[in-house]
Amino acid sequence: QVQLVETGGGLVQAGDSLRLSCTASGRTLSKYALGWFRQAPGKEREFLAAIRWSDNNTLYTSSVKGRFTVSRDNAKGTVYLQMNSLKPDDTAVYYCAIGPFCTFRTRSYGSWGPGTQVIVSS
Repeated sequence: QVQLVETGGGLVQAGDSLRLSCTASGRTLSKYALGWFRQAPGKEREFLAAIRWSDNNTLYTSSVKGRFTVSRDNAKGTVYLQMNSLKPDDTAVYYCAIGPFCTFRTRSYGSWGPGTQVIVSS
């Protein structure tokens, strides 16, 4: 069974950048997609971006397109989420997840990491 671990969260100031990493183990990733989500206190989990491992196809939600970039490193089995121009509204727990399709649909992702906290101060 695949295991996912997110790292790279922390406390930053508005306007700063942060890169999150999601390392996957226990499964060959070539047939899957990895997605990034976040959940702020009192809010539903929100899709951010996804990348299909086989062809590097990416998908973004409109609210982060142009500010966030998802990428992967084949050799390391790692997916990154580069976040630029961070705002206080970006404060949330960030999760990565794996699923068979590159989609915004949360239910399509079967395994999730424990999450990493990002706090953006004003």
